[in-house]
Amino acid sequence: MPYVNVGQENSGDIDLYYEDHGSGHPIVLIHGYPLSGASWEKQVAVLLAAGHRVITYDRRGFGKSSQPTTGYNYDTFAEDLHKLVTQLKLSDFALVGFSMGGGEVARYLGKYGSKGVSKAVFISAVPPFLLKTPDNPEGVDGSVFEGIQKAIVADRYAFFTEFFKNFYNADLLLGKRVSEQAIQSNWNVACGASATACLACVPTWHEDFRKADRHRRAHPGHARRCGSDSAYDCLGATDCQADQGISPSGGEGWTALHNLDPCRRSEL
Repeated sequence: MPYVNVGQENSGDIDLYYEDHGSGHPIVLIHGYPLSGASWEKQVAVLLAAGHRVITYDRRGFGKSSQPTTGYNYDTFAEDLHKLVTQLKLSDFALVGFSMGGGEVARYLGKYGSKGVSKAVFISAVPPFLLKTPDNPEGVDGSVFEGIQKAIVADRYAFFTEFFKNFYNADLLLGKRVSEQAIQSNWNVACGASATACLACVPTWHEDFRKADRHRRAHPGHARRCGSDSAYDCLGATDCQADQGISPSGGEGWTALHNLDPCRRSEL
């Protein structure tokens, strides 16, 4: 299995698991919380059939990657991504971030600029800023994130059960566009993630991207809120479009990536 080394914690290496398939225009797919690169399986198949080279990887602490106790912030996540891009010698590549993965895209461009990046795609992404503050009155109250952290500390397995019900809009879509087995599979992946990572990533969701990552992001990009995602409803998000989509990690028929714009599928 291919890995890229991104650092060290005490005597152990920190390695990221990745998959690199196909040829043609490279597309790097960055997964959401608390899943892994495998959550893109339906999109990978479509993109490979369309003639793209497709790279997925597991964020540190998740999937098959190492599970260190440090580095769960977007500066480090962007450094990890940059090391992967450098090892694979990618050029003219697209970055696609779903949910938490949108933060990697934004911070990568903020730290390293857009050289080599042909496009950036944000799908139901956390940037620019989730937290409610005096200058962001429509954000999510800090008590919501504190409640999530408390639930994870108390029983993260029970938390994930409720999380995925909302993530997939199970009350509306279970048995129609997503199966119990798909949700169970995602629960299994989440439970295999690092307990430290599952908790430490929560405050990372509301890092502020509005200033530090703006000055170097001058290149083509797309932003889409794909789906009536109840996980965002629970956070109090105000800009999700209720368009019948569901998250990329499982539901039948979810094609937010290759249907980013149904009339312009070749843009990537």
